[in-house]
Amino acid sequence: MASGWSAAEKTTLAQICAAHFVSHLHILILPPLFPLLRESLDVSYIELGLALTVFNIVSAFTQAPMGFVVDRIGPRKMLAAALMFGGSAFILLGLFPSWPMLIVAAAMAGLANSVYHPADYAVLGSDISEGRVGRAFSLHTACGFLGGAIAPAFMLGVAALGGMSSAMIAGGLVGPLVAIPLIFAARRDAAKPRPAIATQRAAEAGGVRRVLTPAVMAMMVFFIMLALANGGIHSFSVAAWVAQGMTLELANGALTGYLFASAIGVLMGGYIADWTKRHGLVATFGFIAAASIMLLIGNGVFQGYALVAAMISSGLLTGMIMPSRDMLVRAAAPPGQAGAVFGIVSTGFNIGGMVGPPLFGWLLEAGEPRLIFITSAGFMLLTAVMAIGQEWRLARRRRAAMTAAE
Repeated sequence: MASGWSAAEKTTLAQICAAHFVSHLHILILPPLFPLLRESLDVSYIELGLALTVFNIVSAFTQAPMGFVVDRIGPRKMLAAALMFGGSAFILLGLFPSWPMLIVAAAMAGLANSVYHPADYAVLGSDISEGRVGRAFSLHTACGFLGGAIAPAFMLGVAALGGMSSAMIAGGLVGPLVAIPLIFAARRDAAKPRPAIATQRAAEAGGVRRVLTPAVMAMMVFFIMLALANGGIHSFSVAAWVAQGMTLELANGALTGYLFASAIGVLMGGYIADWTKRHGLVATFGFIAAASIMLLIGNGVFQGYALVAAMISSGLLTGMIMPSRDMLVRAAAPPGQAGAVFGIVSTGFNIGGMVGPPLFGWLLEAGEPRLIFITSAGFMLLTAVMAIGQEWRLARRRRAAMTAAE
């Protein structure tokens, strides 16, 4: 870790990164076990898929309200509660396996998931110094990627040793274990002097109206476009390449290269985000460059290992953008309401996640696999437009602040 980080910052970063690791682990607890769940619960894949739908719907409808709760009650306290609650969902499913319990567990996990982003970013944005917050955001994102990458092997490994129920319980227990240090940290927060009453009232004044600014709503649209762009690549690229005659092994290799490069790009992007305040320009450049590569891929310019190299380049660019993306959201948040803002804009991921799959599935069914990449590139270009618009808003705000100071 870079020199200059205080002991308190390192502790905070470790706790929040661990929580984000668990959040992504919990998102992918169920899918690797679908074949075992189908046999054990005597249900269809459609019924299993409904559990994931319930998870996403609950998370989509509760994420924005939970952002306000995080700001009012305290992010560490809410984060610890989410880890306990989400972990309990899978422990209960392991103890009482049934299809109704699966649906209940999915709803519980979806509610817990709605807390993570608002709480994580509220803590990092307030407790990490300004010169290092970009790197903190990047490490937080990378740990989430790591949790998702480990989930399939972890769940299947435990299931092979002790059965499906043991795997569910083991996956669930990770949540309470990571919550323990956050519980003690939340108690220390409670012992600190509270903000002055006037400051507290100012932060709460206006409620939803104060948070739903044009900048915040633009960032939510930004996240919808981003989810649509990434969703097409993550979920449908392999099927699109196979439909075009590529081998399954090479198609999976190209996607794997893209995902690993994205994780590396996230870490690089943290340093860039700390180096410049022009986060909108960084995001705009990255999206335009990545979209250009995707357009070339969609038009069949790259074949074989050249395609893998192109996907790695695109992954680096899209990963590099993520810390700057988070810094744009942070800049849009009114004082004391970072949790609410991150809750609102993160809902864009859920909206994009619900809209995207039918769209890209329809393109494949229509016999247009190349349009998966061209459409994703189009969404990237729209995201670039949103990023430059946000940069313009922030620049105008900085000029107004300088004028007022004079």
